[in-house]
Amino acid sequence: MIATESIPKTDIRTLDISSAAFAGNTYIPSKYTCDGENTNPPLNIGNIPKETRSLALIVDDPDGPIRIWTHWIVWNIPPTKKIKEGNTIGLEGLNDFGQYNYGGPCPPSGIHHYHFKVYALDNVLDLKKSSAKHDLEKAISSHIIAFGELIGLYKKAL
Repeated sequence: MIATESIPKTDIRTLDISSAAFAGNTYIPSKYTCDGENTNPPLNIGNIPKETRSLALIVDDPDGPIRIWTHWIVWNIPPTKKIKEGNTIGLEGLNDFGQYNYGGPCPPSGIHHYHFKVYALDNVLDLKKSSAKHDLEKAISSHIIAFGELIGLYKKAL
């Protein structure tokens, strides 16, 4: 998990992250999961600092049976107030499904929490396409100027 504690808390501003598809701490519609179209939900990003050069996005599930499971990583997203449904702007890295795209919620059992984490950065990143979550977290660690998170829930259909 990215360590934002290395940056003084007073220096990291708060982004407002929301979605027209689901509210925070409510269920993600199956359309955005492995039970549906497996496409990314729309995200709204508010309070982006004017000095933001790029955004980064990490979607993960800390409820995995073995470890935190990475569903999607994207970086070099131009500062924008919206990420449209089924649309990626920026560069996608390697998720834990072994793919370079959004992999929707698909928990093996029980209710899982999916964290849509958005970081406003003071620069554009120079990362290889093959980069994974740990590479992205290392690259952004000293460049975060704002952070916001939206948590959605999902339980696989039986």
